[in-house]
Amino acid sequence: MAKTRARRTTENLYRRFGFSLIAGVDEVGRGCLAGPVLAGAVILHPDRHIPGLADSKLLSADARERLYDQITARAIAWAVASADPREIDRDNIHRASLHAMARAVAALTPQPDLVLVDAFRIEGLRMAQRGLVGGDRRSAVIAAASIVAKVTRDRLMDDLHRTDSRYGFDRHKGYATPAHLEAVAKHGYSEAHRRSFRPATLFDTLD
Repeated sequence: MAKTRARRTTENLYRRFGFSLIAGVDEVGRGCLAGPVLAGAVILHPDRHIPGLADSKLLSADARERLYDQITARAIAWAVASADPREIDRDNIHRASLHAMARAVAALTPQPDLVLVDAFRIEGLRMAQRGLVGGDRRSAVIAAASIVAKVTRDRLMDDLHRTDSRYGFDRHKGYATPAHLEAVAKHGYSEAHRRSFRPATLFDTLD
């Protein structure tokens, strides 16, 4: 389990200013060679405390799965949305990530009256928002969003592995590990890979 817990301090502060439905938004998979970038959006219930919330990167896989079950059972609302490799290649990873986050917020029912975003500002939102640097470690609601996004994306990558086991997506989830780079050098890119992400070590081996 992680030592650094995300707190509810930020959400409680904004509740005192009159905001009641506060969503956290975060994305996972920005730095991967393969698979979608996936965004989570969560509105936590202020009276349904979920102990142990933390940045998904600081948690074990078992802890993320346990917290995912609690978040999706106790939250007022939650949603996930993605941008696939073709959209990432067309629009660039930053814009594709923002699009996925906007879709996740739009899918929430009820809609929030405030959105807390890890680091970024999402264009086109109709409600108030605030970007928090390091938000997935500072804010419980952003941490919850990061966990929902991470667990959902890991499951998607496991599904991709069952479809095509050559790359080991079940182990590295699309990140550029040595084993993944070796598999790409041997087999080339699959439909799941982002063509705009080309490590320098593979320039001479990929078509």
